[in-house]
Amino acid sequence: MQHDVQNKIYLITGIASERSIAYGIAEVLSHYGAKLILTYQNERFRERVETYGHQWNTLATIECDVQNEASLAECIRAVESLECKLNGIVHSIAYADPEQLQGRFLDAITRDGFLKAHDISAYSFCALLKAFESFLVPNESAALTLTYLGSQRALPSYNVMGLAKASLEAAVRYTAANLGPSGIRVNAISAGPIKTLAASGIKGIKSMMEQAQERSFLGRNITTREIGETAAFLLSNYSSAITGQIIYADGGYSASAL
Repeated sequence: MQHDVQNKIYLITGIASERSIAYGIAEVLSHYGAKLILTYQNERFRERVETYGHQWNTLATIECDVQNEASLAECIRAVESLECKLNGIVHSIAYADPEQLQGRFLDAITRDGFLKAHDISAYSFCALLKAFESFLVPNESAALTLTYLGSQRALPSYNVMGLAKASLEAAVRYTAANLGPSGIRVNAISAGPIKTLAASGIKGIKSMMEQAQERSFLGRNITTREIGETAAFLLSNYSSAITGQIIYADGGYSASAL
């Protein structure tokens, strides 16, 4: 059966390892016949992301450091040189200094830590949509970002990242309102806890995963592959009526009061 994403072109950010949620999304999209443009943060990740790209239907791998305006501008030029339009953007970028994700929130929080977490985890989504809005095909495109339950509930050690994810979720609604008249949809997946490279910096990640497994309706943690399948749905026209939403893909953990 042909999937709606087949032969469509998606810009994927945030692949750092095979455990990355972005990796799972790229793998699923490629499986369904989508064409991918992959970005990597800096030279440290270039070879790794290029290796992944060889496994998939990848048009290009491009450096894009979202904290660096010159790097973002160069990424735009590189995509422009491909002479193609985009059917979607996946933003899977988040970061806070490790010391911000330990202990009491009020003890850990600093001005610099707050600004960095929001810059990388929330503003970068807005920056990407602003940069690539003109590349998105009207009525045939969607943007997607990744969030977590810590945006809505106070979780041990998630600290400033909870604030940054709340900002990101607000950005989903505002950008959806902006892009809606062009028929471009914007949503977020709130995934259950997954031990990605980024999540390994959270001191309580093991406890978070154990709690999610114990309390979720499905009685287990979710996989990057499952998030990839959810992403493929939200990036396709199968979800043509859905925009400005936070879709929970966490086995029911967010809905549980057990």
